Amino acid sequence: MEYLEFELPIKELEQQLQKCQIIGSESEVDVSETCKQIEQKLKDTKKDIYKNLTPWQRVQMSRHPERPYTLDYIKALCGDTFLELHGDRCFKDDKAMIGGLGKIGDQSYMIIGQQKGTNTKTRQYRNFGMANPEGYRKALRLMKSAEKFGIPVITLLDTPGAYPGLEAEERGQGEAIARNILEMTRLKVPIITIVIGEGASGGALGIGVGDKVMMLENTWYSVISPESCSSILWRSWEYKEQAAESLKLTATDMKKMKLVDEIIKEPLGGAHSNRQKTFASVQTAIEKAYDELKKLSSKDLVSNRMDKYSQMGVFKG
Repeated sequence: MEYLEFELPIKELEQQLQKCQIIGSESEVDVSETCKQIEQKLKDTKKDIYKNLTPWQRVQMSRHPERPYTLDYIKALCGDTFLELHGDRCFKDDKAMIGGLGKIGDQSYMIIGQQKGTNTKTRQYRNFGMANPEGYRKALRLMKSAEKFGIPVITLLDTPGAYPGLEAEERGQGEAIARNILEMTRLKVPIITIVIGEGASGGALGIGVGDKVMMLENTWYSVISPESCSSILWRSWEYKEQAAESLKLTATDMKKMKLVDEIIKEPLGGAHSNRQKTFASVQTAIEKAYDELKKLSSKDLVSNRMDKYSQMGVFKG
């Protein structure tokens, strides 16, 4: 298991516990009491660390290399029912954007999300989860298909941003994202959006307009990453902690500002510490959201969605 900088006290205690258990199993010495004490200390330390995470530490948690990605959620929630669909019918298939049909319980969904890689080779293959215009156009094509057949849409957000390369701009990156935002506001089927990792700027918003927008506890959603913000304001990456604090990018901040509807609790230690529990929480949240949304007519769905986004950022002096 990989540990982040602030998790090192946990690592030390886990190593102590391991040594203690080895001594107990290899010799006649009774170490059960010592092991119990270390276990208790470990429990308290975990609570202490994870209950008081700073915004920057939450950003680090959202990028944890062992954190489940879009395909992990799809596999856990849909099993063998997922059928991936490829291509935007204009340019090519974007590997950073996953999309397809899958069943959760007895209900079919069109599931779309950004996918990061797990090692160097797959990270390059997936372009580090940064989609090109064709990725957003693929997502739109699939959403339009879902609308045609009356299938609800689920989008899973996890991207460090839309790909900022020259060729992406030449093919209309800005237009592709803007088009998706426009079309998603008037899609006639329910859209459930969940931030499962990093929700960076327009890259996330390109598939992030939903009737129900939820965030996992240790994720972030903002117009810019703390590092980029720090480098613009202070000409250095050193102030990223300060930037993370000022950007108000955590799930709690977003909920407070009414930009997201719900926070999905993560197990103690983050989504990667108990994947099954995380998958179960996400499935429950999806099913609950869909039960509420399926009662609405397509006209009400669209007008509620429009109202919801129109009210954002309204300032009363």
